[in-house]
Amino acid sequence: MNQHHRQSQGTIDIDTRLVTTGAVLTAAGAMVACAGMAMAAFAVFTAGRRMIRDMDVPPAQQAAMKWRQAKEASLAGMRAWQSASDAQNGSLAR
Repeated sequence: MNQHHRQSQGTIDIDTRLVTTGAVLTAAGAMVACAGMAMAAFAVFTAGRRMIRDMDVPPAQQAAMKWRQAKEASLAGMRAWQSASDAQNGSLAR
C-alpha cells in the first residue's frame, strides 16, 4: 500500500482589495483623529488666552509677587532660627 501524500506549500491567499480598503480606512481615520486633536488644541489654547486676558493681575506680575513673598518668608524664617539659636546659646553661656 503505497499512499502518496501531497503537502500544501503553505501559501496564504489574501484578498488585496480588503487589505487596500483597510489601509485606506485606517488613513482616513488617522486624518479625522488629527483634525479632531487640532480642533481641541485650538479650543484649549483660545480659552487659555481668554482667561489670561481677563485676569486682574497678569501672570508675570503674580509670579513676581509670589517670589517676593517666598523670599520674605525665607528671610523671616532664617531670622527666627538665628534668634532662637542666639537665645539658646545665651542661656547656655550663663
